[in-house]
Amino acid sequence: MVNRAGRFVQQQGGPEGYAAFIPAPLPPSPPIELDDELSRLTESAAYALGKLCGVSSRIEPDRLLYMYVRKEAVLSSQIEGTQSTLSDLLEYENSGAAGTPIDDVREVSRYVEALMHAVDQIKSGSLPLSLRLIRQVHARLMGEERGNQQTPGEFRRSQNWVGGTRPDNATYVPPPPHEVMPALDNLEKFLHDQYGRTPTLLKAALVHAQFETIHPFLDGNGRVGRLLISLILVMEGALPQPFFYISLYLKRNRADYYDALQRIRTHGDWEAWLRFFLIGVEAVANEATETAEALYDLFDRDRARVAALGRAAPSAIKVYEQLKRQVIVGPTQAADAIGVTFPTAVAALSRLQKLGIAREITGKKRGRLYVYTEQLKLLDEGVKG
Repeated sequence: MVNRAGRFVQQQGGPEGYAAFIPAPLPPSPPIELDDELSRLTESAAYALGKLCGVSSRIEPDRLLYMYVRKEAVLSSQIEGTQSTLSDLLEYENSGAAGTPIDDVREVSRYVEALMHAVDQIKSGSLPLSLRLIRQVHARLMGEERGNQQTPGEFRRSQNWVGGTRPDNATYVPPPPHEVMPALDNLEKFLHDQYGRTPTLLKAALVHAQFETIHPFLDGNGRVGRLLISLILVMEGALPQPFFYISLYLKRNRADYYDALQRIRTHGDWEAWLRFFLIGVEAVANEATETAEALYDLFDRDRARVAALGRAAPSAIKVYEQLKRQVIVGPTQAADAIGVTFPTAVAALSRLQKLGIAREITGKKRGRLYVYTEQLKLLDEGVKG
């Protein structure tokens, strides 16, 4: 069967063989039908991203980046089945401990590192968003402890599949190995506008779907594919930093997400995928903006309460700022980060707890950790459950 998104080609293997999908090159041909609805959705999504950029200037961008990147990392990993929460990740980063299996938390932590490495490469001009950078991202995402079977940073040389136990009973079979590099070469050229300029949001949607269809790695394709969305928005200047957790929408609508991708392959329905994607961009950008505004109000209100502590206020404000920056922090980490003594950090955290701003979460006498309760509550929206 052939459609404008590609064709299924019968392969040998299993009792009756199986059909692998070979994607057609980007951009789609015939071109995307930008009807009134798609045009309106594109404008609305772009406007919502613009609002998010604006509110990010009110709250310190580095802090917003720290929090939102970690939220995206947790959500994207949850789509793939990890049990790690945002609190687990923050505890792990601050103490090396967490409440869920350590492999899950390490996986999420590697996502953060991979995304920030790619952003640094793009923004510094060291390396464009390219197949080379995608391989670097994958290598960091997968880590070395998974072993050689997952070939971190290498495009696959064998057949993979999605769902089922083998290709002939799979939900979807990506292109055979010899078709992977031609498809990726086209994807890279499309990324770099060698076939003409594509509006940023449409480019992000098309690249994500095509990458998922190619499935060029043995493992980690979903996370790399979702990470590409944020990288394209940064590369094209739609966002100054990846303040964007698209995986919140994809997790909430997981069945529709997979169905929309599959309809591209079975029906060539790029337009339905674009509608689904653009609705999600607008929804998540608006939610991220509302969260940022709520955080700004929270920080403004709580800092004023800390400033009213009198003689204890200067050191308490320093520790409060560090708690705000990391969400979860221990007295040792706080003391080292801001250059105060351990007893000073302990006393300040105790005062923050009395104010109801911080809460000790270990119940231990040693190795204590304090969480900024209301900040974590705002960030946790959509992460749990």
